[in-house]
Amino acid sequence: QVQLVESGGGLVQPGGSLRLSCAASGSIISFKAMGWSRQAPGKQRELVAEITSGGSTNYADSVKGRFTISRDIAKNTVTLQMNSLKPEDTAVYYCYADRYALGSQPFWGQGTQVTVSS
Repeated sequence: QVQLVESGGGLVQPGGSLRLSCAASGSIISFKAMGWSRQAPGKQRELVAEITSGGSTNYADSVKGRFTISRDIAKNTVTLQMNSLKPEDTAVYYCYADRYALGSQPFWGQGTQVTVSS
């Protein structure tokens, strides 16, 4: 069982920045992909950003140009740098690790709250 531990959430004003980190208990390159999803109250969980084992990145249209996902393979961490934050970015952010095995469920972190408000 892999443990994913998120950190870095909090309260920030619109236009501000936050940096989320996800520390994995195992090697992150053993996963097909790692990324961040978010869930706002009353809404479905949505993909925010993802980085594949090969280093390719994907972003939701709503965060392109504002968020950057990166990884440190030596430290087994994935980071989400969030700039120009908007109130609509308010949500619980979850780190996940997608596995190669067909039909397997991703590992999920416990989530970290991000609140963008003046």
